[in-house]
Amino acid sequence: MFSDVLLNYDWEETTSRIAGKTAADVERALGKRHPDLDDFMALVSPAAAPYLEQMAALSRLYTQERFGKTISMYIPMYITNSCTNSCVYCGFNRHNLFDRVVLTMPQIEDECKAIRRLAPFENLLLVTGENPKVAGTDYLEEALRTCRPYFNNLTMEVMPLPAEDYERLTHSGLNGVVCFQETYHREKYKVYHPAGMKSKFEWRVNGFDRMGQAGVHKIGMGVLIGLEDWRTDVTMMALHLRYLRKHYWRTRYSVNFPRMRPAAGGFQPNVLMSDRELAQLTFAFRIFDHDVDISYSTRERPDFRDNMLTLGATSLSAGSKTDPGGYYTYPQSLEQFAVSDERTPHEVADAIRRAGYEVVWKDWDKVFD
Repeated sequence: MFSDVLLNYDWEETTSRIAGKTAADVERALGKRHPDLDDFMALVSPAAAPYLEQMAALSRLYTQERFGKTISMYIPMYITNSCTNSCVYCGFNRHNLFDRVVLTMPQIEDECKAIRRLAPFENLLLVTGENPKVAGTDYLEEALRTCRPYFNNLTMEVMPLPAEDYERLTHSGLNGVVCFQETYHREKYKVYHPAGMKSKFEWRVNGFDRMGQAGVHKIGMGVLIGLEDWRTDVTMMALHLRYLRKHYWRTRYSVNFPRMRPAAGGFQPNVLMSDRELAQLTFAFRIFDHDVDISYSTRERPDFRDNMLTLGATSLSAGSKTDPGGYYTYPQSLEQFAVSDERTPHEVADAIRRAGYEVVWKDWDKVFD
């Protein structure tokens, strides 16, 4: 399991190694077609900041070689904000006082219909809080079957599950799973997740192994930018991605770098990442892994997303509601976080086309199930 591999990497030592990278290290990394983890550290280090234009050019080259000039579109559907966790940064924290919602299957179907009226989305991301008593595997399976007639590609961002449950859900329409480790800092992880199942570091970080063992078609990864030193966290994620590719090579992978946004509870990020740093991180990941899908959500501003769609990003969300039932059933309920890009899906699609890129609404078909 990856938790055993991670024990070989000391957080403070890794942080120090990144800080010690030089211009020569960056140039060496940029000269390699397939950089290793040490090269990745150089590419995300402060020493790489003067090389941003060169990194951008390489990122664009590798992205177009692998994905062409295309951007895949997806949309999230939050189906419950009920949660038993106490994540200090999340609006769904169980201690925040607001009405909890668990959508029924007819309500989920209404949300599907409302999304279909917005735009021709085929890639749907189902999102829940973590409350297995009211939204466990049985509920998720029923939700997948309810959504399947409306969408060709179904991905979940839900609580980590046993491998057998992931496999079971693949037979009910599940194509992919997204899970945010939030931070790979083992000691600090407990500070941000003091109670609930999410407080169990090994269970969460080894969830990706269980997805791979279950044969999940696509696995999405991410850390929450704003908790700990972002350079160290993303280096651990790069290590994790390479580990997963080695052990579960039939699976596709995606990465996401969400910067913290305001949420109920008032938690403020400990670390701030600038636009230039987020761009640097995006380029570094593309140079490190030419095949990984890089996703940008509506957390980011429209102008920044428009710039990054030609430089390394390969999928964008649009028209997102981060509250359960937000498209039709409960349009005024509590959001998990505030969005920055409030454009309609068609406005985002128009921006993609103006950049000379093709909008891909569908990249998966039921015939391949």
